[in-house]
Amino acid sequence: MADTASKMVRFKIQGRECEGREGESLLAAIRRAGFEVPSMCYHEAVSPYGACRLCLVEVKKGRKAKLTTSCNYPVQAGIEVLLDTAAVSRHRRMNLMLLMAAAPAARSVQALAARYGITSTPFRVEPGEACIHCGLCSRVCAEIVGAHALGFAGRGVHKHLTTPYEESSADCIGCGACAVICPTGCVKVEDAGGYRIIERWHFKVPLQSCQVCGRSFAPEVQLKRFAAQVHAQPSRFATCPDCRPA
Repeated sequence: MADTASKMVRFKIQGRECEGREGESLLAAIRRAGFEVPSMCYHEAVSPYGACRLCLVEVKKGRKAKLTTSCNYPVQAGIEVLLDTAAVSRHRRMNLMLLMAAAPAARSVQALAARYGITSTPFRVEPGEACIHCGLCSRVCAEIVGAHALGFAGRGVHKHLTTPYEESSADCIGCGACAVICPTGCVKVEDAGGYRIIERWHFKVPLQSCQVCGRSFAPEVQLKRFAAQVHAQPSRFATCPDCRPA
C-alpha cells in the first residue's frame, strides 16, 4: 500500500499555489507556506485537538465551502483555503472574547485579543483563571511522556484539567513537560527545599541530589522511571548531567 502520508499534493492558500503532504495538519502546511494563522492549542509534537478554535479558516472544495479548524483538518489535493474572510474574522473574534472570559489572567490571550482590537468581553469572567482548557498538558503527558497523569474532569462550565480525584497522581513523574508546553503559563514548576513542586497538580516529590556536586537536579521518581525504561541501575542517575561520565 502506498504511503499517503508522504504523498505531496497541491492546493491553494489565498489564491496562491502551495504544496503539502496529503493528510498532514492544514495549519502546519499554512504556516510552512509563510502565512500566519493564530492558535493556542496546537503544537507539532502532539496530536491536534481544535480546542481554542482560533485557527479557523474557510476551506473550499469544489462548490462547497465551510469553516473549519485548520489544525485538525487534513491537507487535500485541490482544496482552496481562505484565511481572513468576514465569517472567519467574526468567529475568531468571538472565540477570543470567550477565551478572555474563561482565562482573564492569561496574558497571551490578552495580547492576541489586542491584536484584533478586542479589549473587553461581554461574557461572564472567571476571576484569576489562566487555563484555556487547550489540553496540551494532558496530551504531552500521555503522548510524549507516557505518564497519563492528567485529564479533563467535569462538564460544561465546570470542565477543567486535573489529576485523578483532584489528588497527587502516582503516575506523574514531575518532568515539567506540562509547564513547558502550556501556552498561558498557568502550570508552574518550582524546585525549592529539595522538592519538585507543581502546585496545580497537587504534586510534591523529593529531588535527587548529585552524589558529586550535591546539586538537586531532577525528581527521584523521574529518574527511577528513566532507569526502568532503559533497564539501567538507579545508580547510573545518581549524578547530575554535568558530573556524569561521558
